[in-house]
Amino acid sequence: MADKSREKDNKLTKKTIIKNHLIERGNEARIIRKIVAIITLVFVLVAGATLLGGYLYIESALKPLDPDNQKQKEIEVPIGSSTSSIGQLLEEKNIIKNGTIFKYYVKFKNISGFQAGNYKFSPSMTLAEITNALQSGKLVQKEVFKITVPEGFQLEQIADLIAKQTDYSAKEIMEKLDDPKTIEEFAKKYPEIITDDMKAKNIKHPFEGYLYPATYSFYEENPSLEAIIDPMIKQTEKVLANYDGALSEKKMSVHELLTLASLIEKEATAKADRQKIASVFFNRIDEDMPLQTDPTIAYALGEHQVRTMYEDLKVDSPYNTYVHKGLTPGPIANAGKESIEAVLNPADTDYLYFLAEYGTGDVYFAKTLEEHNALKKKHITDKRKEASK
Repeated sequence: MADKSREKDNKLTKKTIIKNHLIERGNEARIIRKIVAIITLVFVLVAGATLLGGYLYIESALKPLDPDNQKQKEIEVPIGSSTSSIGQLLEEKNIIKNGTIFKYYVKFKNISGFQAGNYKFSPSMTLAEITNALQSGKLVQKEVFKITVPEGFQLEQIADLIAKQTDYSAKEIMEKLDDPKTIEEFAKKYPEIITDDMKAKNIKHPFEGYLYPATYSFYEENPSLEAIIDPMIKQTEKVLANYDGALSEKKMSVHELLTLASLIEKEATAKADRQKIASVFFNRIDEDMPLQTDPTIAYALGEHQVRTMYEDLKVDSPYNTYVHKGLTPGPIANAGKESIEAVLNPADTDYLYFLAEYGTGDVYFAKTLEEHNALKKKHITDKRKEASK
């Protein structure tokens, strides 16, 4: 009986253990379910908050940045600008909240045909108003006047162009450009190109060669001289920024580059190979020969010359490249992109001389003085005789 009783107790104990185990597993399962439920709830809440936050941010970004700020800012949209770059520009100028959302707004709305130009936008404008303006050009400012500066123009000629479009006299403009204070003002804004090289005592006009040849539009009546000059210098900086590496490689300063480029610009005809002309100048410098370029004589004399006479070559001036070796103290005119690139990438030649044929402008190159004199007789002296008959 005792054995049966112990057996019965053992069975009850096992049942109790199993029951308790099942209860514990059930409790664990409930705890796990609660934990999973809590985690799921937290995840849903976080995801919901994130989605809600994202939704609210996007909704906010689609609205005007500042509905109460109607102050307009001038925004220039360059030719070839992408939607992304326009969005980034508008964000940087504090016109819209987010450039990326602007990009997707344009994409979602299937908007296209944005026009380059100068606009006036305010933070109070909606994306619809901004994109409509960019499509139609309705807010594009109409320029009050524009100035086209040709390649090879000298500072005095540019002053005349400005004078014709404004109330300033050419004399006032030149006085402003020759004022050392003007150099200091623009040196703070464009330190990479406006340097102490422009202050050399032999410089005739400090800003000669620094006003880039291009067309400039102006959108207000009677802008200051600084406002007129600034975009011309800014364009020079913008163009030269593309050649930082080449300048470092050649160990040339901006002033040297613009000076040599100006000599090429004034020597080159429409048919000239600027890279070959550049090679002649470099070769003569290497040979310790004077550059002997006629445009520097005209610049030294301060007058336009159809033909340089022998007496002119004796002019007492640091710009006289028949007397002084090396470069002139500074540029003698502005230079276009082709002349700048010719300096940085000259042809590989042995030429030491060149001339332009009388009447045609065809350019001929020579390695020796004898060869050059023969070309001069054939293409200049004889051609002049024929023309005078």
